[in-house]
Amino acid sequence: MENSAKASFSGDRFWANFLTFSKIGALSQGGVERPFGSAEDLEARKYLRDTCQTIGLDFQVDAIGNLWAVMPGSKDLPMIAVGSHHDSVPQGGRFDGALGVLAALETLQALKEGGYQNRHPLALVSFTAEEPNPFNLSTMGSRTVAGRLRKDTLLLSKDWNGRTLQDAIRAVGGNLEQVEEARKNSSELGAFLELHIEQGKRLERAQKPLAVVTGICGIYRLEVTVTGEANHAGTTMLTDRHDAFLAASEIALAFEKMLLDQQQDELVGTIGRFEIFPNAANIIPGSARFIVEIRASSVNIMHEMAALFQKEAQTISARRGVQFQAQVILDQAPEAMDQFVISTLEDVSTKLKIPYDRLFSMAGHDATHMASFTKAGMLFVPSIDGKSHCQDEESRLEDIVLAGQVMIDSIIQLDQTMDTNS
Repeated sequence: MENSAKASFSGDRFWANFLTFSKIGALSQGGVERPFGSAEDLEARKYLRDTCQTIGLDFQVDAIGNLWAVMPGSKDLPMIAVGSHHDSVPQGGRFDGALGVLAALETLQALKEGGYQNRHPLALVSFTAEEPNPFNLSTMGSRTVAGRLRKDTLLLSKDWNGRTLQDAIRAVGGNLEQVEEARKNSSELGAFLELHIEQGKRLERAQKPLAVVTGICGIYRLEVTVTGEANHAGTTMLTDRHDAFLAASEIALAFEKMLLDQQQDELVGTIGRFEIFPNAANIIPGSARFIVEIRASSVNIMHEMAALFQKEAQTISARRGVQFQAQVILDQAPEAMDQFVISTLEDVSTKLKIPYDRLFSMAGHDATHMASFTKAGMLFVPSIDGKSHCQDEESRLEDIVLAGQVMIDSIIQLDQTMDTNS
């Protein structure tokens, strides 16, 4: 290699940063809560900005609120970015997203301190609103960078309380009026790498410290409204009722049976948000609103399941005398990771004598959208007991250090072998 400087991933420094960052939005049982647009989101952004500037990275916030910290390159070549997201689910864990951002921070700091002279600009990125949020626009930052979210959609978006997305983005330093400027193409961003916890048990069962991700599932979400008839809970006979909650409950159970009947490992579905109105003990529910999510490794399977669900839901609704409406709020196709990046990650792992697995991800990630226009790749580290999106989420530092070193060496290899024609 033309530049032989050695950079080592410091587990001690990473862990110190990680523990400090984990105090932002900390919960009593060990987890964190940093939803997009919250005070905790703003505090996390300030921490990342201050830390990146302290170690000498060029820091900026783009129009959708993504954070970018850059080591300029010696040549006019596309950027190589590494990162993830810093927001969390409600009552979430410390590692989801934050691991990838803070590992990216350690990666760039190690490269600077090791005297590495990078050809491509190298960047840390922390994407805005990766997790589901009140605006119903998950992976908002990466989808915008990939050109998958339109300006008019963003400007019309409001949360459940009527707050506009424009106001929320302005509060984190962005501006939706200029959102097209956040979009990138492969001539600007040549590769993207993301380190993430697995969020399942496969790596732990295989007793491997890391996995190279081969692809990411598709995600399909429907916002469903079931409209019945609110009435007195005591004086309305059972035969005269049009109970929206009971109809929605039957629809939910039918959804579960539909999925189980398929007997496919790479097909799952969830109803994770559910509301009833007017939500009073002495009133028959007049309406129910919930979000149906389907994940699959094939876009055809995903769409077939969505059509089957709507057909079954319409049948149940007609029998119960309620109205069924469904609006698609996410239709995200599965994405394969780039073979050049996969080969680089595997080659580096082999050289470092680190055993690895190859896994298809059933969780969505920002890398999904990066893969739509540039070379994207991911590494997983094991999740203890497969727990994630909960306060018990945990991963081992020794696994993170191994994966972090793979990330550093892979970035060096990409920087020295990749150009605009590769």
